[in-house]
Amino acid sequence: MNATPDRILDIAIGFMGAKQLDNAARIGLFSALADGPKDVAGIAEATRRSERQVRTLADAMNALGLLERADGSYSLADDAAKYLSGAGDIDLTPFLAFLGDISYRQWLGYDRTVDTDEPGTLDLDESGWADFMAGVMTYNALHAEQYGAAFDFSGFRSALDFGGLAAGFSFAAMAQNAELTTRFVYAPGFADSIVQAADAAGYAARVAVEEAPTESARPGGSHDLVLLTHVLHRFTPEQNLAILRAARGSAADGATLHLLDFFLDRDARQRPIDALHAGEYFNIDGTLVYPIEVVEGWLAETGWATERLVALPGSPRVLVATAV
Repeated sequence: MNATPDRILDIAIGFMGAKQLDNAARIGLFSALADGPKDVAGIAEATRRSERQVRTLADAMNALGLLERADGSYSLADDAAKYLSGAGDIDLTPFLAFLGDISYRQWLGYDRTVDTDEPGTLDLDESGWADFMAGVMTYNALHAEQYGAAFDFSGFRSALDFGGLAAGFSFAAMAQNAELTTRFVYAPGFADSIVQAADAAGYAARVAVEEAPTESARPGGSHDLVLLTHVLHRFTPEQNLAILRAARGSAADGATLHLLDFFLDRDARQRPIDALHAGEYFNIDGTLVYPIEVVEGWLAETGWATERLVALPGSPRVLVATAV
């Protein structure tokens, strides 16, 4: 087979499409099409931008598959309608803004990270941190949606949500099972937000919330489901061993562990989104995406038997293990 430069060029110019996507969402191009197709003039009027810039963005989004084009008019592809137009349950626009305004700037210093093996640092004002959290929590909401769609939670009764950042994962499980209760043991400062979220979701009577430092907490109990969502990459190997040991101490024999995070795998072809986040996390603040074999070793050492790895679309993977 003859080699072509297509793949190399697609990767090399990928940042151009990312910035165009960010700007299309920022100016409301997708929401302008939520009520039906429009031509360039109609989109320009709705977004209050020039026809030249709107045409460039619309054609780029068509080229990337997010817009359909016919007879001079543009309409939303299904994924854009669900996740970018504002008409679905999750609008990814705040996450795209985080990528365009915060993450992209961090990546401009990636050469130094590669050359020195020193992590990046974020230097944000109050407004910047608000944008950071809006983006991260929007991305977490997507992960929770995909998590809820991937698993059957009907057989569980008592869940421990340990050391996470957002309640949406447990809420996705509880939405399937009216008998499931969840005990949150989160780091100090998170209790009020979890209580408020549980009350808003109608789960207040089925939720208990406690605060303790994740790396040293010993929650105890005898839960049949343990969730560690976006935990491992934030801690050192020694701390992760302690966290997994504490999780096992809180689980009944035969309980299920759902370990949601990005992982570097050992397959012939690495899953791209995990490897990209390995660069993102370290370049942002020095947090780590760990190799799957390392994590499986921690599980074996702390009383868990690895069962399977479940990929979530556009999201991390879930390493499922059983308490032994």
